[in-house]
Amino acid sequence: MISGFESIEAATLVMIVVAGFAAGWVDAVVGGGGLIQLPALLLVPGITPVQALATNKMGSIFGTATSATTYYRRVGPDLKTAVPMAVIALAGSFGGALLAANLPAAVFKPIIVVALVVVALFTALRPDAGELTALRHDGHRHYVVACLIGAVIGFYDGLIGPGTGSFLVIALVSAMGYAFLEASAKAKIVNMATNAGALLFFLPHGSLLWGVGLLLGAANMAGGYLGARTAVKKGSSFVRVVFLLVVAALIIKLSIDVWQDLA
Repeated sequence: MISGFESIEAATLVMIVVAGFAAGWVDAVVGGGGLIQLPALLLVPGITPVQALATNKMGSIFGTATSATTYYRRVGPDLKTAVPMAVIALAGSFGGALLAANLPAAVFKPIIVVALVVVALFTALRPDAGELTALRHDGHRHYVVACLIGAVIGFYDGLIGPGTGSFLVIALVSAMGYAFLEASAKAKIVNMATNAGALLFFLPHGSLLWGVGLLLGAANMAGGYLGARTAVKKGSSFVRVVFLLVVAALIIKLSIDVWQDLA
């Protein structure tokens, strides 16, 4: 069992750092950094899938915390919406992780692929969506919708995980009427909470590789800081393009998973 760096070659450590930085950047812009980070961890000799999942969450929480802070300083997202979403999402993520321990994620992957295709079509066919913030709900309804989104996507993150940030962004754009940049800012706060919820599940099991996780976290922080600054500078149009690229990658990745599960 891996306990630190002593059994990991230097080239593998470099790969982890590069993957963590790239994942942090992608996560900060639109989410979906797990597409890069988790496969990289699974290439570490001797690591188990559970260790990879737990360590991935540990690295990610550093990145999402950094990008959330950067967005807050530069975009100033409405915390009255983001904080309740985050609290509900944390609970949902913990519940999803509990179910994942008893029910194979393969059951849900075909549904997720269909949902991603719908998301991609919606975004591609409506180029004006997410350009400007035009909230769809007022008063209590606004917060109820926000909390429902947090609960559902938080549960998804604990259960399966890939693309959580992307799902948060598109839900905030399509269901609530935020611009892509504002949606990304809020998504980082909520995604930080979903990572924390999953970590609360993994910690008692002793699955975390602390040395690798801290290295991954440092790389994530650097990528998350740069990604958030890039998104703020480039604006919603840039975020929309990156979002479509990440969703396309998610569709391909999960479709391959479904195919392998059926084979």
